[in-house]
Amino acid sequence: MLLRGAMSLSRRVSLSPAAINPEGEAGEIHTKMHASVSPLISVLLPFYNSEHTLAEAVNSIIRQTWPEWELLLVDDGSDDASPDIAAEFAAKDSRIRLFSCTRNMGIVEALQQGAAHARGEFLARMDADDWAHPERLTTQQALMQEDPELGLCGAQVTVFGGAVGSGRRRYEQWLNTLLTHESIVRELFVECPVAHPAFFLRRTAFEQVGGYRDCGEPEDYDLVMRLWLGGYRLANAPQRLLHWRDESGRLSRSDPRYSETAFRRLKQRFLAQTYLARGRRFFQLGAGEVGKRWLRDWPNGMRPEAVVDINPRKIGRWIHGFPVIAPETLPPPADCFIVAAVGAPDARETIRAWFSERGYSEIESYVFLA
Repeated sequence: MLLRGAMSLSRRVSLSPAAINPEGEAGEIHTKMHASVSPLISVLLPFYNSEHTLAEAVNSIIRQTWPEWELLLVDDGSDDASPDIAAEFAAKDSRIRLFSCTRNMGIVEALQQGAAHARGEFLARMDADDWAHPERLTTQQALMQEDPELGLCGAQVTVFGGAVGSGRRRYEQWLNTLLTHESIVRELFVECPVAHPAFFLRRTAFEQVGGYRDCGEPEDYDLVMRLWLGGYRLANAPQRLLHWRDESGRLSRSDPRYSETAFRRLKQRFLAQTYLARGRRFFQLGAGEVGKRWLRDWPNGMRPEAVVDINPRKIGRWIHGFPVIAPETLPPPADCFIVAAVGAPDARETIRAWFSERGYSEIESYVFLA
């Protein structure tokens, strides 16, 4: 079984509006010195040309209610003022350490360098243009203490910035509903179910699965998948602990490794290791916009037997080389697996009800893609 027992989230932290980092304090630099201590939590913050947002991000870590942390700032070859800003923070707070890449190596290399220097039992991620709620580390640490099998926890997020559109809002809404391991696993092949800058990792789990790696695909999603395959539990804290900036210049909007094609390639790779292992017979449900993109991209040796659609005008025809059949003609649950390639969350609920009435069990008989 790929699903494991339910996780109990007994501790709840109340997050009042007054506790949230006011934007008016974004540029404040704290000057208090701290004695050198062995930190429980190492925060990895890579940055590249982030002079306008770095101080806000760093100050949000300085304001954490959990005191036993270290912040590893990794300069990925910046040529603006951000290294000077980082150096000033490091000079004023012994918990902050600055490392520099000789040139712009990319986020994976920067994260690998940060993780190599980390001393904490837990690794937390942070981006240079986001800010964390003061209770973030305290809340995520409590979740890890409650469940020793938890390898990764994230948190609910609030998306902000000049590029936030309806699609990003839908993603925010979807992600914020995924709190338990079971809910995350159910939709693991829809999108990355944990916001990368909200990652909070058990270091032993991180190292056991090989840490970050560069596969030409989303490095965060790849790590989540490997943690799941490694038997670790996943969760998101039920509070909005991260303000996640979305601007037009973000790497995720321009780098090929975050393209739709790269996401599908990653999903196909992990489907081949799990639900579709050993050439398992399968069908694809859905020949709409999302479904057609999947039909065009299935690699040789990993292709559905047919595509299932409810549109009577499509049934009996061929789409991208696949015959279209009616749902009623699907084999019984024991004889096949179904990947449901649909984009709308409300459609997924309707499909779940249809499958349930006919004895198909999610995870055992079908899984959703997007």
